[in-house]
Amino acid sequence: MKMSIRIIVLLFVSLQAFGWGQTGHRAMGLLAEKHLSKKAKKEINRVLNGESISMVSTWMDEIRSDSTFRYSYDWHWVTIPDGQSYEQSEKNPKGDVIAAIEQIVAELKSGKYKGKDEMIRVKMLIHLVGDIHQPLHVGLGPDRGGNSVKVMWFRADSNLHRVWDSDMIEDKGLSYSEFANWIGSPNAQDLTKWQSTSVRDWAKESISYRKQVYDYGDGKMGYEYSYKYFDIVKLRIQQSGVRLAKILNDIYG
Repeated sequence: MKMSIRIIVLLFVSLQAFGWGQTGHRAMGLLAEKHLSKKAKKEINRVLNGESISMVSTWMDEIRSDSTFRYSYDWHWVTIPDGQSYEQSEKNPKGDVIAAIEQIVAELKSGKYKGKDEMIRVKMLIHLVGDIHQPLHVGLGPDRGGNSVKVMWFRADSNLHRVWDSDMIEDKGLSYSEFANWIGSPNAQDLTKWQSTSVRDWAKESISYRKQVYDYGDGKMGYEYSYKYFDIVKLRIQQSGVRLAKILNDIYG
């Protein structure tokens, strides 16, 4: 079993599965910014040296070519087979998105990290909260989070993971700010409900969408698939934004 985990890890990383792509991550960041407390907003501005959450949200994908951060390559995803909980699943010895978020939140709350060390952790946290909300970043394992599921997106070769990361989003032709404005903010009841959940709850939610995600028929995907399931994309990005804001408010607010 340990060997199978290593093989899955290597294949997943080699395919460079990026959660949501630039537009999705940056839209999440913009939504988060709108729900920060005044104090948290000031502190985040300090930590990020004036950069916005939106623009640093893709940083963790951009550093994959930097061997300095090799330790974090597997933090973008987690494998939880059908019928298992995270607690029951075999753990990747190099870490996963759930363990990474929980660890980073605890480290930032401790107040021990300053300067560059603090900035790196905040940038990672921003990205990983987005990743865990992309359903295929909580993967089954054998198909590498949908990367090995070859499909056609309209007339272009793609794979199921890429469809959810970026194909459906980019097909809308919106900038990240236009996309964020389209998604909008949840009502007060949903906001309270969503922000009361834990990282492990978010993973369970991603698992709950597997039936819809894998409903790709003969693999020729386009308008029909997007029409049926794009609301899930919008919902998950909206949830990730307000939940990221809650975490940052708890740490810095």
